[in-house]
Amino acid sequence: MPNPYLPLHEYIPDGEPRIFGERIYIYGSHDRAGSDCFCDFKLKVWSASIHNLGEWLCHGDIFHTTPDRDHAADIPREGKYLFAPDVVFRDGKYYLYAYIMDAKGCVAVSDRPEGPFSLLSEYAYTDQPDQENYCDNGWFIDPGVLVDDDGRVFIYCGYKRSWAAELANMYEVVDGSYISDIIPVDEPFSFFEACSPRKIGDTYYLIYSPLTSSQLVYATSKSPMGPFAYGGVIIDNGVDYPGGNNHGSICKIKDTWYIFYHRMTNNTIMSRRACVEPIEILPCGKIVQAEMTSLGFDKALSPYAATPADIACVLIGGCFIAEKNVFSRPIVSITDGCIIGYKYFDFGDDYSSKTMEFFAKIRGMGIYGEIKILIDCYKNGAEIGVCKIGLDSGVYSCAVKCVTGVHAVFFVAKSTNGGWFKDSFDGRCLFELEEFLFEK
Repeated sequence: MPNPYLPLHEYIPDGEPRIFGERIYIYGSHDRAGSDCFCDFKLKVWSASIHNLGEWLCHGDIFHTTPDRDHAADIPREGKYLFAPDVVFRDGKYYLYAYIMDAKGCVAVSDRPEGPFSLLSEYAYTDQPDQENYCDNGWFIDPGVLVDDDGRVFIYCGYKRSWAAELANMYEVVDGSYISDIIPVDEPFSFFEACSPRKIGDTYYLIYSPLTSSQLVYATSKSPMGPFAYGGVIIDNGVDYPGGNNHGSICKIKDTWYIFYHRMTNNTIMSRRACVEPIEILPCGKIVQAEMTSLGFDKALSPYAATPADIACVLIGGCFIAEKNVFSRPIVSITDGCIIGYKYFDFGDDYSSKTMEFFAKIRGMGIYGEIKILIDCYKNGAEIGVCKIGLDSGVYSCAVKCVTGVHAVFFVAKSTNGGWFKDSFDGRCLFELEEFLFEK
């Protein structure tokens, strides 16, 4: 399953991966295509068998802050946006933690990991050494929860400042356990938001978003309450891509560790889709920064099957993914010099042909252009062909050099308009890209 690994019309940012039994569950916020704000009034959950990461099942809505046609609101005070949930298991129950805007916390409970969840309580606390700013006025923004090996429960949260505390009964803050700035705002930590705790062996990892919020970074400690040492960058969704806030976490599925994160669409930082990359954790505990790709859980993409344009992992020059409807998400605003890239295709080892055919499904803009097709690198990679694009919508094709092995593929858009009024075409959209494939 390539990136995004959920159906391409689904927008689940802030993903927290959790394995319960033989399935991995993704708990995240819910964005809407083309929205002018973050998140929604509901939470959804998807899951997949750990033995088949290419087939994801939607369990539907699990919690609501406003009623809809099928559900009542799950909170007494309606009309609040829901953000960044986490779910943990303890003593036979599943506990949902979420940030409800302008509300004093949210802890909900279910007998099943897929919910639905019922409100259990707001957070309860008496010890407030920092009353004015206590966990963002008691909102516990972006809560991440850790159930330690001994059964103790810890919560981490914050926006522009971080907090941590131990919980009793899953929602009562233990007196004397509250810590502010568990991750400093000073460099190199530069805490911003998106706390997500994990424990690997005897080491505690806190994944979060720094002030450079297109990144996910991590810090480590030998204690759940710190002190933490800065570790480094895990993923950056702004590398050769229209970056924005990032939120996610790490999870080991069978023998492989992954970083779950999100990427932006619709020329906004609001419409975010769930992505994943394998990561390497060295014996010393260091996480090697992952490359952003189109692969998701796949080892390689097939160039000989139709590739939807919107799984691009490189978008440079102002082009972006736009959802026209639930079935159509072309790359739009493709102007002269724009670069669109995909990592990685396996072309196989067939040496019998010298050339292949390239096909692209295009929405014409009434202007002439071309697609230069390069492999491996958009700056100095080998050019394997050029596809001329006409005025109308349709399928355009060209012969390209036959390649073998695994390669990244990049498209560089070029205007072919000249003449006396060449300058009048500057900045105009040349075409929109819907999908493409290669054929031997």
